[in-house]
Amino acid sequence: MENKTTTQPNIDPKLRSRLILLLCTILVFTVMNGTMFNVAIPDIAEHFELMPSQVSWVMTGYILVFSIGSLMYGKLADIYPIKNILTIGIILFASGATLGLFAPNYPTLLIARIIQAMGGATIPALAFIIPARFIPGERGKVFGIISSTVAFASGVGPIAGGIIGGILSWRFLFLISMASVIAIPFLRKWIPDEEKREGVVDFLGAFFVAATVAGLLIFITTGQWWAIILFFVSLGLFIWRTITYAHPFIQPSLLKNKQYSATVLTSFLGTSVLFGMIFIIPIMMRDLHGINTLAIGLVLFPGAMAAGLIGRAGGRLIDSKGSVPIVKLALVLVAVGTLLISTFSGYHPALIAGCLLVTYLGFPLIQSSTANLLSTVIPGKQTGVGIGLFNLLNFMSAAIGSAIYGRILDMESTSFLLNPLSQRGDNIIYANLFLSLTIIATLALILFTKTIDEKQARPSSS
Repeated sequence: MENKTTTQPNIDPKLRSRLILLLCTILVFTVMNGTMFNVAIPDIAEHFELMPSQVSWVMTGYILVFSIGSLMYGKLADIYPIKNILTIGIILFASGATLGLFAPNYPTLLIARIIQAMGGATIPALAFIIPARFIPGERGKVFGIISSTVAFASGVGPIAGGIIGGILSWRFLFLISMASVIAIPFLRKWIPDEEKREGVVDFLGAFFVAATVAGLLIFITTGQWWAIILFFVSLGLFIWRTITYAHPFIQPSLLKNKQYSATVLTSFLGTSVLFGMIFIIPIMMRDLHGINTLAIGLVLFPGAMAAGLIGRAGGRLIDSKGSVPIVKLALVLVAVGTLLISTFSGYHPALIAGCLLVTYLGFPLIQSSTANLLSTVIPGKQTGVGIGLFNLLNFMSAAIGSAIYGRILDMESTSFLLNPLSQRGDNIIYANLFLSLTIIATLALILFTKTIDEKQARPSSS
């Protein structure tokens, strides 16, 4: 293996702590930017007099561009200096927020959200690449902190959105994103300088990937028939390009790596369960208990806070015990937590908050342990695109899960109860849904256990 010490400089320990703190702060802005607007959708629809299918693009468009961008920026990070990519991303993110704050009409607001997504996608994409590249000795700990930040921000976002949107206006939600530009000079000072690496960006292959992802997400979220045609045509073209081009956007060797593929699929399934939970809980609380947005946020908050606190401890466990046992522990926590929610779905919200606490603890552990495991099995020259694909699939799992569970909830009621431990009543459809999440988490655990060789995946000095 070639010596890469010249391209992967060590960071001073004091600067390392500051850099991690700053990355997590910006990551909070990015994640909250997505979740805050969930609760503002009704207000935006009323302000611009929109139909639900029209206003949904405030979220759908953002998720679509954000998901694709997370992969694209990962690939670019394999070639171009990280600090330059991150600088451009934050400028776009803040510029989109500024445009959104003063948007006079809905098309302008939609453009603002897309610009935000184009820039915001750099932050989670590179937040997972920076530890893998510059902090190899403490990867687990840093991945744990970053993953906890994502979990915490996901839970706090709806509360912040409800408070700011309720007291002021949905436009003021953009102010949080605008503040991210303050971080640029510090990031440029603390992230090590890098030279441009050798490499070719397959822009045509990237276009086919983007079209494939766009077609799938649009079909799942809107049901448009042309989107599924776009998906299959683009997928075929991407496969053709990958086979015939000398430097394809995603190297086939990466996808043939059994440990990489199994880890990414495990993370995809686990993340779909967690975001499915976050999607279903507010609907269930409103439907069964009639509580308002702020109260729903308070049901989610203890779990989000616990997830935020467990990160450092989980990271230390990963560094000392290895990633594999932590992935298994995380999936067990998620399966047990969703089973508890299924069983007590018709009970008081305080009891549901306690069940959520168990599930939320698995959130940062899944993200950090799978990211750390990937950093050990991906070849050094493919770190960016490997982690970018990991991020892309995680974001897609959130969108796909929300769309599928939303359509199931459209059925409104069912009389067939799958969980014999749950009480019968208006909660049956929710009990069944959370039991299905338990099954998905269990399948992910079985897949991971049967595929990953723990001895081969142990942490090493390389």
